[in-house]
Amino acid sequence: MLEQGKQRDPFHSFKIQSIQNALGEDHIRVGRLNMVDLAGSERQAKTGAAGQRLKEATKINLSLSALGNVISALVDGRGHIPYRDSKLTRLLQDSLGGNAKTIMIANLGPGELKIICSRILKHFSSEFQL
Repeated sequence: MLEQGKQRDPFHSFKIQSIQNALGEDHIRVGRLNMVDLAGSERQAKTGAAGQRLKEATKINLSLSALGNVISALVDGRGHIPYRDSKLTRLLQDSLGGNAKTIMIANLGPGELKIICSRILKHFSSEFQL
């Protein structure tokens, strides 16, 4: 666990590149693995979050809302995709659109306080299937 007041980096991106030589030609495949920690995206009234933790949870919830809007626009085939609505969606832009294949892994908790958050996360992750 992190000590009180320590900041964690919620976003990690790894670029993976593969070069195959077939019949004298190089074939390059590039992939990206984005890992985003959205811990703290909870119902603020239920958890009693305050101060810096409340601000962080609010920003995460806004980013999740923006991500939902982007995925919804992609699913509906709208012309305008609102990638610029948050830092998160700007960072994930090339992984969400085009010919990218994206998977979301959701960690659901069994605790009593986590039930509401787990239901929301389950709904969020199952609603947006491309």
